[in-house]
Amino acid sequence: MAIRDWPKAERPREKLLARGPQALSDAELLAIFLRTGVKGKTAVDLARDLLSQFGSLRALLEADATRFIQCKGLGTAKYVLLQAALEMARRHLRETLERGETITSPQATCAFLKRHLRDYPYEVFAALFLDTRHRLIRYEELFRGTVDGASVYPREVAKRALDLRAAAVIFAHNHPSGVAEPSACDRALTARLREALALFDIRVLDHIVVGDSETYSFAEHGLL
Repeated sequence: MAIRDWPKAERPREKLLARGPQALSDAELLAIFLRTGVKGKTAVDLARDLLSQFGSLRALLEADATRFIQCKGLGTAKYVLLQAALEMARRHLRETLERGETITSPQATCAFLKRHLRDYPYEVFAALFLDTRHRLIRYEELFRGTVDGASVYPREVAKRALDLRAAAVIFAHNHPSGVAEPSACDRALTARLREALALFDIRVLDHIVVGDSETYSFAEHGLL
């Protein structure tokens, strides 16, 4: 049976309009993106098959072009559309922090950092440079390393903060292992960064470790 013949309340598009996108399953959301199914299958059926094939919605969204394009019902046009949608989502999160508003929401900050850092296969050390009112000046990824760690140089971090006239910073880095718990090296590095920046009256507000599905805030755990 075609989706147009389903009861109105069960059709993904009508359901989204009536109840909001959060009411839809992963398969229903993906079906709206796909728009059409393939011979013998509705868009929802195809979406379920794809989710089963990739293992999860996240795995499908992060698939490389070669694997994505080869899947039945997908292709180059849908890959391009998906990448554009994902980039718009990233930019939306960036604009949330770049509107000149004071950063007061840990949730928004963590969502932004997870979107940017979570999927790297190696460690990336980044910083949110803030002004005296804790408004975002710039987000920068400063150092990159292997899965075993990134080499971070406090002197270079301090120099960049001074160049941007930052009054405060929030540091962040990812753990490719997926575990957000900070290591002893992470704690030692944070202490060195605080000492280096304190010489210039620049405050370290937090250091956030990004794991696969969670984040760890030094500030929330009383480590700053």
